[in-house]
Order: sequence, then structure tokens, then C-alpha cells
Amino acid sequence: MKRSVLVVSIWYLQLLIPLISCVVDRSQFPATFLFGTSTSSYQIEGAYLAGNKSLSNWDVFTHTPEKIIGGGNGDVADDHYHRYMEDVELMHSLGVNSYRFSISWSRILPRGRFGGVNPVAIDFYNNIINAILVRGIQPFVTLNHYDIPQLLEDRYGSWLSTQMQQDYGYFAEVCFKAFGDRVKYWSTFNEPNMTITLGYLSGEFPPNHCSQSTYCRSGDSAIEPYIAAHNLILSHANAAYIYRKKFQAKQGGMIGIVLNAAWYEPLRNIPADYFAVRRALAFDNAWFLDPIMYGDYPPEMRQILGRRLPMFSAKEKNKLKSKLDFIGINHYTTTYVKDCLFSPCDEGTPQGDSFVYFTGERDGVLIGEPMAMPNFYVVPYGIEKIVLYFKERYNNTPIFITENGFAQKNYAGASIKDFLNDTKRIEYLNDYLTFLAKAMRDGGADVRGYFIWSLIDNFEWLFEYTLRFGLHYVDWLTLERIPKLSATWYKQFLDGNNTILKQDQMVVAT
Repeated sequence: MKRSVLVVSIWYLQLLIPLISCVVDRSQFPATFLFGTSTSSYQIEGAYLAGNKSLSNWDVFTHTPEKIIGGGNGDVADDHYHRYMEDVELMHSLGVNSYRFSISWSRILPRGRFGGVNPVAIDFYNNIINAILVRGIQPFVTLNHYDIPQLLEDRYGSWLSTQMQQDYGYFAEVCFKAFGDRVKYWSTFNEPNMTITLGYLSGEFPPNHCSQSTYCRSGDSAIEPYIAAHNLILSHANAAYIYRKKFQAKQGGMIGIVLNAAWYEPLRNIPADYFAVRRALAFDNAWFLDPIMYGDYPPEMRQILGRRLPMFSAKEKNKLKSKLDFIGINHYTTTYVKDCLFSPCDEGTPQGDSFVYFTGERDGVLIGEPMAMPNFYVVPYGIEKIVLYFKERYNNTPIFITENGFAQKNYAGASIKDFLNDTKRIEYLNDYLTFLAKAMRDGGADVRGYFIWSLIDNFEWLFEYTLRFGLHYVDWLTLERIPKLSATWYKQFLDGNNTILKQDQMVVAT
């Protein structure tokens, strides 16, 4: 370390932390199970103009006034682009056997399919892949985690155009060809449900489209989300088709997609709210997975949207037969839902077209302890329920928990000790892993991996640097990385030391 910091003494932890009955154990998961951490390109890389990279949509959006809390951006972020070997050593020190990261489309193809492949970017990602493989860590690569080349938005409106399918397929093929001899796990998209909902319904993400003219520069929230989603789903199908036809047999990898998947409980014990749960899950997840798995949008959506929901042509349905090999689930929270279809909701406007009102409170009692992330609650059983939902709806297709984590608030005046002694995160991870193991053991779910969000504190989109999800603290002035207590816990868990920390059992040394 460059300066004196608070560090956690593993020796003290081993001496003083007792076992408790609800502790999850590494032995409850298969020996082949992937345990890792997750990051994404825009959130950690920085170097936004280095190495011949072009501007991404998030480079432009974060420089648009009043779009990001505090006016932050990812120009530097964690400077992972220049410090990746330091971060490789961090994950190696944890003992993980996999690392989930994303590739910046605007680095690989600065001008989309209309320009050449950027060799500097190929070298950068090759260096990361080779460095982790040497340390026994499998790359788990996301092709698109929100960020796209801005020029594709400027040229033809990105996801609102069918041209995006061709551009994305070209990008995917470049990556399969360059990295597929070593990458065995590919996800086409991270959270396309969030990309579309926040980008074209509420307008909070780029391209800032919505029907609220005072907030969005343009858009039609009644139509555009479904057009954009249609093109994105077919882009997944195109990439999966290319991979199966040209690469999979030789490279021996798997290809899937990652959804943001909250669990929902009915607010009231009445049939309408149980139906509302089904609708909320359909508008969240089945919107994207049903076409891929079954060739059409879910009936819960068709019944409400009618002709607003696009139809798949015979040719498109044939392309969708490429399907996927696994489903990735990013799960953090559970909330209540209330039906607004059969009777109007007095509380406020329901979100989107699902006619569902979301809340974390029932009769004055919160569903779980609130996290620093707004509307996120600690409800460990939710991970079991969402996994079993996917298991039942999609015939026990293999599942990876590609993100799960706990948000700390980065508030003014906090000491570094407040962030390093993150016992709330440890309790969260332990409890969610306990219910994940239960879904596998009792529910028979074919879950094959679990990734903590995140390896390091990073740029958290609209919340920029006001939230900390990392196992490692990042000093935003020096960019020094410092292990939190949760990093020590994760290492011990992976080593087979089934311990958990309570608030009154923290041990720190200077």
C-alpha cells in the first residue's frame, strides 16, 4: 500500500469469528460451480478517448447537463484500462474461478461495421483474457452492457432501426473470432429490459426517448420501446445464429443473455394482485425470453398491447430457433406489486403498460431493509423464488446469477472505516447464497454460477459515484484499491471457511 490504511486481519478473523447456524458453505455448491465477480466496460475502464476508441452513447449522455446525479461521468472511472493488471491480481487474491466483464463496442469497432477493427482494443482484451486464464480464472464475457457507439445512434437511431441487427451481428462475429478460442461463456446483452425501459419508456438512459416532452428530447413511450426491443431480440438471435453456425462446434462455448430480474410479491392476498405479479414478471423478463425460447411474445403482453407489439415474420422465427444455452440473472431486490388493471390505483401512475403499481411497503412495514440504491430492499428469499420462476417457465435451462450485490451510500464526511467494515454486505451475500443453494437443493434448479457485483467500486450509471457496490474500496482521488471486509469474507468462503461476520464481531487493524 502507498499509505497507511485500515486493513482486515484474516488471522484475527479466524480466531474470533464464531460459526452460526445460518451460514452457507462452499461445499453446498458443485465443484464445477463458477464463483466470480462482475464489472462492465463503461463503469470501470475510463480512458474514454484512448486507444483509438470512438465516443459511446454513455460518453455523450454523461456530458449532457442534468442527466447524471452530481454531474459525474466515466471519462476516468476506475482507470481499469491502464490498471487492469492490478485488478486481475485483486480477483486472483479472492480465489475466484471466473470473471464477468464486458467488451466496449466503440473500442473494438470505432466506426461500426463501416470501419476497420481496432487492433489496440483487440490487444487490450486479449491481455485481460490471457492474464486471468494464467491465474485459473475463466472469462465470462458480455458483448454489450448498455454502451454502444454513438455514431450508430447518430447514423440511423440505433435500436429503432433494423440496421442495428446487422451491426451487432458483425460486432459479435469479430469478438467470437478474436477471443472465442479462450472464452467459453458469452452473453449477448446485459439487461436489455433495462436498456429498453429506461432508454425508450422513461427516458432516463440514452437515447433519452420518452413521451414526456419536458424531460426527453423526443420519443413515443407507447410504441418505441417495443420496436427497439424487437430489434434487440433479433440482434441476439443473429449473434446466436452466427456463433452456432461458425464457431460453437470448434470453440466449445456457451451463449446466453442476461436479464435484470427482481422478484415480486402480491401486495394484497387477492387474485388480482397475484395476476399482477405474473404480468410484472412477463413485462420484465418474458418480454425478451419468450421470443427467444418459444418464438413469440408472452400472452400476458399480447393481451394488453395488441397490435402495438410487433409480429415476428417466418424468417425471423427461424432465426430465433438459435435460442440460447443459458440464462443470466441479475438479482438484487424484491418488492410488492398491486394490480391497476382491474381497478385504478390511487397511489400513483403504474409503471409502463403492465398496469402494476410497485411499492416496498405494506401496512407501514417495509418488505425488507432498504439499501442505499433507491427502491432496493434486502429480501434474501427473493433469489430462490426468481430462480424457480425461470426454472419453471424455461424448462430448467441452465442459469447463472450474473450479478448480486449490496449498495453502500457514498456520503460526505464518511471515513474510510465506514466503507471497509461492510458487515451489511457480508450478511446480504451470505443470506442470498443460502437461498440460492436452497433453490438448487430443494427446487432442483440448474444453477451453474454466481457473480458478485462488483469487484471494485465504480461508476453506477445515473448515480455515478454516490453508490459503492465493490468488494474493494476505491479512493476516487488516488484510485487506490483497498479490500473491504467483504473481500476477506468472500476469500474465506471460497477457501471453505464458512464464517460470517456480525456487527459486534468486526476486527480491524491499522
